[in-house]
Amino acid sequence: MTDATPPNRKDQHLDVVLAGRGRHARDAGFDRVHFVHEALPDLDHDKIDLGADFLGRRLKAPLLISAMTGGPTRAEAINARLAEAAQHLGIALAVGSQRAAVEGGAAGGLDRTLRRRAPDTFILSNIGAAQLTRGFGLDEARRAVEMIDADALVVHLNPLQEACQPEGDRDWWGVGAALEALVRKLEVPVVVKETGAGLSGHTARRLVDMGVAAVDVAGAGGSNWGLVESERAVDPADKAHAAVFADWGTPTARALVDVRRACPDAVIIGSGGVRNGLDVAKAIRLGADVAGQAAGVLAAATISTEAVVDHFQLVIRQLRTACFCTDSANLAALRRAPLHPFD
Repeated sequence: MTDATPPNRKDQHLDVVLAGRGRHARDAGFDRVHFVHEALPDLDHDKIDLGADFLGRRLKAPLLISAMTGGPTRAEAINARLAEAAQHLGIALAVGSQRAAVEGGAAGGLDRTLRRRAPDTFILSNIGAAQLTRGFGLDEARRAVEMIDADALVVHLNPLQEACQPEGDRDWWGVGAALEALVRKLEVPVVVKETGAGLSGHTARRLVDMGVAAVDVAGAGGSNWGLVESERAVDPADKAHAAVFADWGTPTARALVDVRRACPDAVIIGSGGVRNGLDVAKAIRLGADVAGQAAGVLAAATISTEAVVDHFQLVIRQLRTACFCTDSANLAALRRAPLHPFD
């Protein structure tokens, strides 16, 4: 088994993200994507169908609350609010890393009480790919799934973060082979996601060929986990090392186009700098099946379940208006909506 996660690291991550530090120097690219406005839509705005199929389940809107936090004690309230909101809204929920919980540390509310708060929600558990060659295998993955009665498992790829983290796991030799073995043996679907630097079309194709059920491009434009680590670093050399990677990665909009082109039939999640419902619409148009949001909703999750619901209801309202003004009766039509040439 690996060394235990430092007990205060997750709290430090949470503080940095909530404070808006560690944000990527590049934007996600959505501001360069513009729909052609339809001035005469032949639609009833309120009857637009925003439902989305996702890994065998029907979501009421194409939204995933992306992985944010797993370990700290105060995450229990955050996870509870996110679960209750996801249940109310009919959207999917991915929890943060369960490494500490699986190792026997603070669970942060990541147990079956989460499922009781969201009995009908599609829930995804979460472990890191780097741990797959450090004592985390099939048994630990099953434990992560069973702990919250999850419907799928997310395995996150975070090489930049690990390289910038003083205690990071930098030996990734064999991680790909270990991931493929896990995908083929685990009883629930496996989703693989980056954590803010983006997936290339080549890597996404490799993952799909391994048998992963979905990929999350998690492109540049949101949190930059190299910079997040620099914020908690004590050694000036560690800070200087991370600083040069401030604009590292593929913006989310570009990653979506590349991954959809390489994997035309794959289930794709678009996350990384998704700010609002118009960004969701653009992500869907560029190739996403659903869009994920993490940092954008974190502040609301520290307040109340109602604040999270209000946040996503606004996102859904904005998405519906984008469909209305492109004459898109559903998401399939939105995927064909004309775009102006990219700036």
